[in-house]
Amino acid sequence: MGKQLEMRKISIEFPGVKALSDVDFSVQSGTAHALVGANGAGKSTLMKVLSGAHVHYSGDIFIDGKRDIRSPKAAQEQGIQIVHQEVDTALIPYLTVGENVMLNDMVQNMGKKQRVHWKELHNKATSILEDMKIHVPSKKLLRDLTLAEKQMVLIARAVSTECKFLILDEPTAPLSHTETTELFRIVNELKQKGVAIIFISHRLPEIFEICEEITIMRNGERVTCRKIEDITRAEVVENMLGKTMDEQFPEVNASIGDVILEVNGLSDAEKVKNVSLNIKAGEIIGLAGLVGAGKTELCKTLFGHTSITAGEVILNGRKLSLKSPHEAVKSGLALVPEERRKEGVLVQESVSANLTAASLGKFCKTFSVVDRKAEKEKAKEMIASLGIKTPSGEVKVENLSGGNQQKVAIGKWLMADADVYIFDEPTKGVDVGAKKDIFELIAELARNGKAIIYASSELSEIIGITNRTYVLYDGSTVIELETSKTNEEELLFYSTGGK
Repeated sequence: MGKQLEMRKISIEFPGVKALSDVDFSVQSGTAHALVGANGAGKSTLMKVLSGAHVHYSGDIFIDGKRDIRSPKAAQEQGIQIVHQEVDTALIPYLTVGENVMLNDMVQNMGKKQRVHWKELHNKATSILEDMKIHVPSKKLLRDLTLAEKQMVLIARAVSTECKFLILDEPTAPLSHTETTELFRIVNELKQKGVAIIFISHRLPEIFEICEEITIMRNGERVTCRKIEDITRAEVVENMLGKTMDEQFPEVNASIGDVILEVNGLSDAEKVKNVSLNIKAGEIIGLAGLVGAGKTELCKTLFGHTSITAGEVILNGRKLSLKSPHEAVKSGLALVPEERRKEGVLVQESVSANLTAASLGKFCKTFSVVDRKAEKEKAKEMIASLGIKTPSGEVKVENLSGGNQQKVAIGKWLMADADVYIFDEPTKGVDVGAKKDIFELIAELARNGKAIIYASSELSEIIGITNRTYVLYDGSTVIELETSKTNEEELLFYSTGGK
């Protein structure tokens, strides 16, 4: 028998919010236990209690008998380590890989008059990295690593201490298919060494691949805890949402008009190669493909971000010269980009300012003075109709949740009223509840006769929301399918290079 960790009747409140109420959770060493729930369900809060970051909780934490955890140090002494979603905040870019791996050791010895034995430090770090088959030189600077490598370094750091319980918070969100496989290999090796893994993820296929048990949370409470073999994906979603899987997607629009947008033999200088597709009024077409298939690059090329080296784009019978995003917007194209915090919204500006940013011309009086009152009124209407959760239109966008930031990114284009809407991974990092709202918004645009491109690596969403689907592989469209006559398996077959 290995170690058993048990959390009993954990409750915690923050001003005005009961974040957790009477939550039970347990994990056995040598196993992986999935923790899932919509954003705001309380998963991260529960793990912050476990890792000693929130100490004002009620309830008990037992590790092989009774022991309370009331500080990060106490949690680490019990062998609890957490690898956060935001990899960059936990690492120091100007130190080497080895120094980052051994950071906990170095911090513990601070204040003691000790010299750092650099050779020993790098040897130790190298042996930890080699042991985990992570091929990154110990003396390389951290800032020169890829995101996936940084994540491996964080896991190596956690394992460099006596790690008995490893919490992985959304570890695969930024990783490609190959990198995820590599991460899972490490997780399985850690399980064999008796480490208990707590795995927080939105991606259900991964949970079914790697975990033995699953705990589902909703609104700060535990809904159920089951063995993985005793539950289906549809049941997981139902438990997360409190409603069935089919209710997640709106009706697909049946009244479809003529072709609005035609793309013939389109290529850019880097990734996009000879892409052809067309979209009709009122139609949603899917761009399916794995991470790195070229979906984002294609969306950006269509939006005038990257220059076209071959092919043509025809909108309403007119050939477009897409030299810049400005020209794309003037022609009637809108893009909601994947990296919404970098490209889709102005995080430092208010919700109102963001919503009206793409359509300021509508609020201009004589001499181009912006009519602030009209602008605020329209923004207020938009906030209500999109269901954006914000105390007011004056709140900075950076203070909203991921799902609400995404609604702002979409809302600004709804006000601008384009003909073709391009959505690149619109539900990335968004919880199940906000996803439903976003699907509804997109379906409404289609009902109003707009043409929509929906690019996503979430194949279930492509199946749920589109009329037709083009599969991308290595920068090219490999097949066009009628969505109602295909399924996730077939999309995955072509996405992974099947012929």
